[in-house]
Amino acid sequence: MRAFKDLKTRPTLLAKILKQAKAPLRDAAAVNTTRWALWQALKATGLPVHTASGGRTTWKRSRTGAPKSHTLDALHVGHLDTVTTWPSTVLVVTATGRGTYARTTPDRYGFPRLVRPRIKLHHGFQTGDLVRANVPAGKKAGVHLGRVVVRSSGSFDITTRHGRVAGINHRHVRHLQRADGYGYTTQKEADRHDRTGQGTLRPWRPSRSEFLPS
Repeated sequence: MRAFKDLKTRPTLLAKILKQAKAPLRDAAAVNTTRWALWQALKATGLPVHTASGGRTTWKRSRTGAPKSHTLDALHVGHLDTVTTWPSTVLVVTATGRGTYARTTPDRYGFPRLVRPRIKLHHGFQTGDLVRANVPAGKKAGVHLGRVVVRSSGSFDITTRHGRVAGINHRHVRHLQRADGYGYTTQKEADRHDRTGQGTLRPWRPSRSEFLPS
């Protein structure tokens, strides 16, 4: 109540909050409808189906001392007694696609800026390949592992987990995997000392509204 009184001195912020409060929850309704339809379809298979809430997952994660991350959240879903350890690195997969039919690249005004070549393969490589580049000397010296962006000139760019390295000659590049529409990188998993986003740990208490009916 006190916070509401304080907002009276800030009419612009108050109007914004009240406008958001009256906004229709179309997206939330669509997610709930999809969730119910998925649950009904899974139950129709006759296989055992278990459901749980996000609150229960958070409670189990705090009980085992695990930090907040997508992978550790997935690890704590469902029936779980304890977690003794987890991998130090995780594989991150990103959908990148297989290119585009557009033969030109426009500028910010929509006018053609450059013309793309009609072939994808250049010097044995195509954009999206997973490669390893071993550059012996120069500013880009070192080993670079990641997704390649090719050019007909033979000067390639490689996107690694640390950023994009531009201007690598194709002679220093070796194939690891052909492009399949996805990008693969590794990422360090959070450790037990990283409590980002945890907040105050409180015991979880189940409520009827948190579960789908069985």
